[in-house]
Amino acid sequence: MTATQGERRVVLVRHAKSVPKEAAAADFDRALADRGRQAAPQAGQWLAHSGFPLGFALCSSALRTRQTWQLLASRLASPPPVAYEDRLYNADSDALLAVVAETDEDISDLLLVGHNSGIHDLAVALCGTGPEHLLRRLHDGFPTSAVVVIALAGPWNEAVPGAGRLLAFWAPGD
Repeated sequence: MTATQGERRVVLVRHAKSVPKEAAAADFDRALADRGRQAAPQAGQWLAHSGFPLGFALCSSALRTRQTWQLLASRLASPPPVAYEDRLYNADSDALLAVVAETDEDISDLLLVGHNSGIHDLAVALCGTGPEHLLRRLHDGFPTSAVVVIALAGPWNEAVPGAGRLLAFWAPGD
């Protein structure tokens, strides 16, 4: 699935299920739970078969997001380059949108691995159109390891709430 002229795609991934907060000295250092280590590769498998290209990945620098990315990427035939970004750690939707807006215009397909509630809020905010059943599902929640694909018209710095079209929504168990 290639982008139409001037269209961009952003793939939003919520990190896989992590261990409880009590199991780590600091929230930033929380690792994936067994369930998360099983689900993250499934997300990668779905992306590998989805037909959506990935040009670049931005991943929160927290342990659980890095582990999610590594397990997801292990299922991709050609994983894109990745940058670990401290600003994505527990970022709200406005901060995430600011990071998206800074994306190099040579990149037409961006994958972002982040945290709730920011990643869910960003997905809901961006998706102005799309299949009604997917929009309803997105409004209902964004499970761990879930993947949302959104098309955006125009340059990254013009990505604003309501400007996106929801193309796909996958979650473990689909």
